[in-house]
Amino acid sequence: MSKNKTATFFAILAAALYAINVPISKILIENVSPTMLAGFLYLGAGVGIGILLGIKKTQNKLTDEKWLNINDLPYTIAMVILDIAAPIFLMFGIANTNSANVSLINNFEIVATSVIALLIFKEKISKRLWIAIVLVLLSSVILSFEGMEALALNKGSMFVLCACICWGIENNCTRSISDKSSEEIVLIKGIFSGIGSIAIAFIIGEHLPEILYILAVMLLGFVVYGLSINFYIMAQKNLGAAKTSTFYSIAPFLGVGFSFIILGERPTVQFYIALSIMIISTLIMIKDTLGNEKIYNGYIHTHQHKHGEVVHSHEHRHFIYNPMHIHSHSHVNT
Repeated sequence: MSKNKTATFFAILAAALYAINVPISKILIENVSPTMLAGFLYLGAGVGIGILLGIKKTQNKLTDEKWLNINDLPYTIAMVILDIAAPIFLMFGIANTNSANVSLINNFEIVATSVIALLIFKEKISKRLWIAIVLVLLSSVILSFEGMEALALNKGSMFVLCACICWGIENNCTRSISDKSSEEIVLIKGIFSGIGSIAIAFIIGEHLPEILYILAVMLLGFVVYGLSINFYIMAQKNLGAAKTSTFYSIAPFLGVGFSFIILGERPTVQFYIALSIMIISTLIMIKDTLGNEKIYNGYIHTHQHKHGEVVHSHEHRHFIYNPMHIHSHSHVNT
């Protein structure tokens, strides 16, 4: 199998692993309270990535990594706080609406990230991307109503939208430390956000689940966050940022499919209308991504830097769909 085919497989695998998060969490939430579930998912990712870092260290594969320092502390703290709030909102969303809705509404993170990047960091947004953002927003609004006649708000969808807003802010915080080790960032996200969420769970009166459920949730967190990230990074090294993000954009639709298969969900006509709109918006974003491999809204960029004769790599934040995705790109002299 060629390198590109292998990389394509890794990109799709990364999307598939993340996509199982929502339907499996929907099952686990019957025995694990929402805040505890959010905490142990992140803790599992942190512990798993920590183990991988330990293995790499023994093999001397970390010599070229650039680590966080004291100057990165404000952004790191903000990142951790937001990564405590966002998954808690997401788990309450999963508990209060069907997982197919949750999978689609997760795309609202793109809207939140883009608008915040525009308002705070003055980043440009292409016309195509504005159209896609409006379509994502429209689709999310449709999914946020229980019924168009009564105009009753869907509580679960509201929680998911809150999670997406938190992740949108967090994405823009993480961009400030995106030149540092992706694995160290995920390790910190996982360990500290996980512990923080578990502490909040105890404060609000949630009980520690049985050990088997704890292990199951942590394993899920390692798979849907930790392994997904690593496979994404492996794919990006050969495919490049634009193509990898294109393949990864199937994640929300895989999530919908898994919800149908695993949970047997049968959404309403309202859902299928939103799904059609979301598919159109995703196709527009894919075209925008492949046609413009430079930064528009913070979710992708490729460019060249001149550093004398030095050739080096570092990571930058990947803002599309998955809140924990970070990947590397190369800087070459011109």
